[in-house]
Amino acid sequence: MEHNIKITTVNTSKVKDLDFNNIPLGRTFTDHMFICDYDNGQWNNPRIEPLERIPTHPAAMALHYGQAIFEGMKATVHEDGSPMLFRPEKNAARLNFSADRMGMPHFPEDLFVEALKQLVAIEHPWIPPQEGSALYLRPFMYADEPFIGMRAATSYKFIVIASPAGTFFSNRIKLYAETKFIRAAEGGTGEAKAAGNYAAAIRPTELAKAKAYDQVLWLDAVEHKYIQEVGTMNIFFKIDGKFITPKRDGAILDGITRMSVMDVLRHKGYEVTARPITIDEIIEASKSGILQEAFGTGTAVGIAYIQEIGYKNQVIHVSDESPVGLEVNTTLNAIKTGQGDDLFNWMVKIDKTGL
Repeated sequence: MEHNIKITTVNTSKVKDLDFNNIPLGRTFTDHMFICDYDNGQWNNPRIEPLERIPTHPAAMALHYGQAIFEGMKATVHEDGSPMLFRPEKNAARLNFSADRMGMPHFPEDLFVEALKQLVAIEHPWIPPQEGSALYLRPFMYADEPFIGMRAATSYKFIVIASPAGTFFSNRIKLYAETKFIRAAEGGTGEAKAAGNYAAAIRPTELAKAKAYDQVLWLDAVEHKYIQEVGTMNIFFKIDGKFITPKRDGAILDGITRMSVMDVLRHKGYEVTARPITIDEIIEASKSGILQEAFGTGTAVGIAYIQEIGYKNQVIHVSDESPVGLEVNTTLNAIKTGQGDDLFNWMVKIDKTGL
């Protein structure tokens, strides 16, 4: 389906004022945003316009009942200068999966991808040139109907904003396995990329950081022993030469980087299994010397190498090196920049002159 996206651009871009060697994380935004409105049962008025504040009624239902979902993705630059998107159709499908769980309308997936293409074509000068950097894209949807009452809203906004980003974790990280608070339970909203999931994680994450850890390692809600995921990542362990990652159980996000890493590992000849993993299994593997490495995966972080895990009163040493994690990260970055073969036909090249 062809979509007519109205485009209004700024007179002068702010990109000239950006120091690409010193980008404040999540605080710098590009000149434009994409917006589309949902009313009377349909999406209408897709447009790209200058980034500005959005008038919001105090009774907007997202503020009171939490109907808000989002995606995270990145645009990189190919060696030939073309902007590139990584598997955008997967983000479009996951947004609608989240919308289903949160009682929200689907957003047309072809319009989702086209909106990203056109926005990135305009904002491509904002993509940082440094290795490991990218233009972070944040598509999100929220209920903006002014109504106080417990039901699904009837009007929504879908918006895409963009923010240049450097590397996320440059050092090896430490995780704290949480035994009191939970992220999600089977039947809850853990599989959805819902804003409330992250709100519930803020306090436990701050407590973990106060103990000198970087992120929370979430355990299951019932027995507090089965590993789910990390605060902003899925997780992989290499034990005795084989990779395992927690099986999706209704409480674990279907990470796009996660599924991509599984494909890359298998392509490189490694055995990869998604199954339940207990913290006790990781402790025993560490003691036995067969816990060889672990890393987190996610759009924002890419691959984050894990050094140790704190659990109750003990520290689980993982590894001081992550050779396979580094190899996978190098492969993914090469695919995203055109320096390596697009082995799985994941990349979508954008014509920055085609608007």
